[in-house]
Amino acid sequence: MHGLSRLGTGSNRSVSPSPPSSPRFRHGRYKNFAGGGGGVGRGGKQSAANKIVFVLISTVFRRKGVLLFAPLLYISGMLLYMGLLGFDVVSLKNAVVVVHRRSPPGSVYRSPQLFQKLWPHMEAESNATHNALMTAWNLKMHQGWKPCVNSIISKAGLSSYMILTIILISFSELPKSNGFLIIEANGGLNQQRLSICDAVAVAWLLNATLVIPIFHLNSVWRDSSKFGDIFDEEFFIHALRNHVNVVRELPEDVLQRFDNNISNIVNLRVKGWSSAAHYIQKVLPKLEAMGAVRIAPFSNRLAYSVPSNVQGVRCLSNFQALRFAEPIRTLADKMVERMVMNSSHSGGKYVSVHLRFETDMVAFSCCEYDGGEEEKREMDIARERSWRGKFRRRGRVIRPGANRMDGKCPLTPLEVGLMLRGMGFNNNTSVFVAAGNIYKAEKYMAPLKQMFPLLETKNTLTTPEELAPFKGHSSRLAALDYTVCLHSEVFVTTQGGNFPHFLMGHRRYLFGGHAKTIKPDKRKLALLFDSPHIRWETFRRQMKDMLRHSDVKGGELKKPSGSVYTFPMPDCMCKQTKAAANESSLSF
Repeated sequence: MHGLSRLGTGSNRSVSPSPPSSPRFRHGRYKNFAGGGGGVGRGGKQSAANKIVFVLISTVFRRKGVLLFAPLLYISGMLLYMGLLGFDVVSLKNAVVVVHRRSPPGSVYRSPQLFQKLWPHMEAESNATHNALMTAWNLKMHQGWKPCVNSIISKAGLSSYMILTIILISFSELPKSNGFLIIEANGGLNQQRLSICDAVAVAWLLNATLVIPIFHLNSVWRDSSKFGDIFDEEFFIHALRNHVNVVRELPEDVLQRFDNNISNIVNLRVKGWSSAAHYIQKVLPKLEAMGAVRIAPFSNRLAYSVPSNVQGVRCLSNFQALRFAEPIRTLADKMVERMVMNSSHSGGKYVSVHLRFETDMVAFSCCEYDGGEEEKREMDIARERSWRGKFRRRGRVIRPGANRMDGKCPLTPLEVGLMLRGMGFNNNTSVFVAAGNIYKAEKYMAPLKQMFPLLETKNTLTTPEELAPFKGHSSRLAALDYTVCLHSEVFVTTQGGNFPHFLMGHRRYLFGGHAKTIKPDKRKLALLFDSPHIRWETFRRQMKDMLRHSDVKGGELKKPSGSVYTFPMPDCMCKQTKAAANESSLSF
């Protein structure tokens, strides 16, 4: 018997002449079929039968012939889509025939040409008083959700999905632990955050004592920071004290049982997205038998869809127990204050943009821009440096045009500026750009600064002395960006990934269930940016439609396959009654 765990258990077609008979039909067992060896009547009957059979076979073969062409048509269509095939355009130049290959719409980076066409229209609107920053979000879309992770909620008047079982139960003393759980978190800041929160949920599920997670040095992020360098370790332990026991390190007596070497503790290879039941059935018995188990790596090792009480622990860990270390919080708060001061003309409201145009991201996307052979050479070097051999494997085909049409290319700073100006954000809008080292920053950032002069980054918002302790630590720098983006009026995500997913969820948690996030349709953008002759009015209308769509999607609820870190309703938040919502708005 296991120790205490937290989970219950007719045809008008003409007939073609028959082909010559095969030699094998002329003798032996097939002689009667050929018409020999019998009476005339019998041969006539067989001849008629042969004709009927031949007609049937011919019909089948003709239909199968059509079916054989169907895959070829499908493959041709896919090749056209991917840009391998194209319609050639023939022109006559100086008595020489020149053949140009026409690229599929949206497959080529032509945004600079579009910018040159539309810039005069943007300049004409530079002194416009209206700014989309003040009206970006429809207040009617806010559905009155509020955090209820730590609330004592009565069942009266509430639907069942709002009851957070784990949060309602507060133990004065935790039950006896079944053993120690050690996990290893890898990746960047928010990949580590995901692993930490899932580890807390698994520890609660197994009634295990969680050892402060170990951070693995990632070849891409190259950050040697430990848990306490990024997160407030003492606050984390204290916030979880009534639900999960957390210790900084293994007790000496336990470590001695494994010859003072943590590597001697069995490492359980848990499959990605494992269910809660899997941990109870497979991990718990080994935990009880050995007293300590290790799961490394632990990235994405718990399924999104788990019982609501396990989701509740995830909520508690992510939205309340995890806060950044004091040095990060101090500088980040100063940065937010400075952005608010710089935005005094707009009531302290500003736009934040998560820009993924670092060299590694551009290289990984396998997209092409306007850098020619030099860019291709630099991207090949970057891919080989960070992902040795991955992009040179046999059979690997890189199709930059297809990637662009499919919305997989990182938006350039210029494209972000075009989109925001089209949405109605004027040149008086304060913009904060959260990013690493931008690829060829001087070239690519110039048009964005031209469209938005009040542009800031962590390097311009802080002094060199303030930022010095964080240099060389990508996760700590990302934590500064995260905080400034969290408190912006509008957040713009441009490429996906853990950073925007966690940020959107955190903003929903803080802003009454609304993410206040622009998540553009990049497939549509690829087509629009590849239309250098588009009218400004048409472009602006398309961008405003995209903004409205983001507004509608901002209050989205979590689906069964969704992540509670991105969609905290209804697992982490409760719907307010109209009376309560009115009362809170009056008191505010």
